[in-house]
Amino acid sequence: MIGQKTLLSFFSAAQAKKRSRSPEPVGAAEAGSPKRSKAGAPSPPLSPEQLERIRRNKEAALQRLASRLSSLAPPEVAPDWRLALAGEFAKPYFAQLMDFVAAERKRYTVYPAVHQVFTWTQMCSIRDVKAVILGQDPYHGPNQAHGLCFSVQRPVPPPPSLENIYKELAEDIEGFSHPGHGDLTGWAKQGVLLLNAVLTVRAHQANSHKEKGWEQFTDAVVSWLNSNLDGVVFMLWGAYAQRKGSSIDRKRHHVLQTAHPSPLSVHRGFFGCKHFSKTNELLKKSGKKPIDWSTL
Repeated sequence: MIGQKTLLSFFSAAQAKKRSRSPEPVGAAEAGSPKRSKAGAPSPPLSPEQLERIRRNKEAALQRLASRLSSLAPPEVAPDWRLALAGEFAKPYFAQLMDFVAAERKRYTVYPAVHQVFTWTQMCSIRDVKAVILGQDPYHGPNQAHGLCFSVQRPVPPPPSLENIYKELAEDIEGFSHPGHGDLTGWAKQGVLLLNAVLTVRAHQANSHKEKGWEQFTDAVVSWLNSNLDGVVFMLWGAYAQRKGSSIDRKRHHVLQTAHPSPLSVHRGFFGCKHFSKTNELLKKSGKKPIDWSTL
């Protein structure tokens, strides 16, 4: 299940804890009773202007807090993503995760390179995400992973799963042809979030960084998109991605599910799923610009 405390709920909990330490004195008015002045008369209700001023002050305070917390994020995280996910960077698990990855880099080769771990935040604004493709683990071979799931750096040949994605595209999207490389940056810049559940891996050891904290962080990313955007198309390929997207609000967003494009499962439903044309149809219905899948 995906869950993430908002900054507001974080402070609400803190305020509740503070109140619990200061019990209400004997003789205090019952909950819900109007406050009274020293003379015993009820306090006048707040004016609309006062209420608006309180709202603005609260919002400004939350923004200041988010800015302070976002300073804890790795510098490679794009500013708007850093601000949106500020609460995660302040949690103990994230500091422990960063320590773990740093220690791994001292002893082993880790992919992707430090400056590419958060490439997915650098391609478009968090509020411009239109579609999401969820992967599991970065490629663990040399010069492959660069922070976008299923994507590889040029001139590395496309891996088998990506080749199958291209085959489906050729059948689904008129005019699509194999681009001759495996770099999916062109999709990411159009608002397709290519997000792995785990963002780093030890060379030649698949899933070597699983259950170290990345899953909690990327759950928080999906949760933010689920709660703050509308009409996002989530493309969930395979059981792992479908479990990770199980809490997506189907009334607010669009969810397309099928088998994983790996050679082991591609014939179980991925070929012929037409997820790419379906995504564009859904985006058009939401008044959004469709993805040009040929722009790679």
